[in-house]
Amino acid sequence: MSNHTEPDVVVIGGGVVGGAIALGLARSGARVTMLDEGDAAFRASRGNFALVWVQSKGFGMPEYAMWSRRSADDWHGLATILGEETGIDVAHSQPGGFMLCLSQDELGKRVDAMHRLHNQTTLTDFPYEVLDHAETKRRLPDIGKDVVGAIYSPLDGHVNSLKLFRALREATTRRGVDYRPNCPVESITPRDGGFRINGPWGEIATAKVVLAAGLGNARLAPMVGLDAPVKPSKGQIIVTEKTAPFLHNPMVTVRQTDEGGVMIGDSQEDRGFDTVVGQPILSVMAERAVRMFPRLAGLNVVRTWSALRVMSPDGFPIYDQSLSCPGAFVVTCHSGVTLAANHVLTLAPAILSGVLPDAVASFSARRFHV
Repeated sequence: MSNHTEPDVVVIGGGVVGGAIALGLARSGARVTMLDEGDAAFRASRGNFALVWVQSKGFGMPEYAMWSRRSADDWHGLATILGEETGIDVAHSQPGGFMLCLSQDELGKRVDAMHRLHNQTTLTDFPYEVLDHAETKRRLPDIGKDVVGAIYSPLDGHVNSLKLFRALREATTRRGVDYRPNCPVESITPRDGGFRINGPWGEIATAKVVLAAGLGNARLAPMVGLDAPVKPSKGQIIVTEKTAPFLHNPMVTVRQTDEGGVMIGDSQEDRGFDTVVGQPILSVMAERAVRMFPRLAGLNVVRTWSALRVMSPDGFPIYDQSLSCPGAFVVTCHSGVTLAANHVLTLAPAILSGVLPDAVASFSARRFHV
């Protein structure tokens, strides 16, 4: 493993998570190669909603709420870094986010969930407000009469997902990352204190390897003594034509991008690896969105698609270093945009040092085997 041309770290996966880890490693001085399966992959990054979201995260694991908030706070710094290194404005903003409710029962359940979430002792400093219809309409004048109220938190924000993906790729390239598209990995073999990674494209040797391959981590992790029991959760998205700005705040179901188009998407379907767009689901999503904002009824739909979230059994991230094969790491989550700042600024430097930070100790996959 002494060949000076070998990378210090190979990152397997070229999506938002892999790109963020690769950028953070390169910024820390590592020689990095990124192996990307390409467009044949079930790439969660192609379907994300681009939220930097905090308010509803962490029930059952308050460490996840703390981790999400840390990243949301650091996102301002990440956006500055990406802008300075690439000239790309990823349109990050943190105006606070709303969860709109279309019935009193729905609002009551949301309020109850927030009470239970914030009753966890470490989450006392996570501000949110419960708004009735009148106050919600004062802040969001375009809501419809069916909106009975909302939950608002000042901690939430959003970005332009396509610009983020482009900026990560551009920044890693400028930092010298060897990006290799269309390089699926067939095997990883621990050898001589490092790893040999093979695929139809050939072989590469490295001292460290980071599995950031989304759903592919389930297959790759056991090769290096890790566990990544992830499964797909299907989500569908509608995108409208561009319209005049009317919605500056992000929501979990509706958001207007900086370019004017409106994204609608809140489905969570257990359909295996099916990515076919389904008209019944789109109809329900569209109907709810129009009830929230009646002006949407007059807009044309320009695109629909579906993608697969990467979900662990409890919905929380998995960060681990292999005990049997030190130097092998797994990084997987379903909030790659929200957590991008953490991955670039905190997790990647820790991976290079060989010791994961205490802040992610709770996210080891060993929690599934207690």
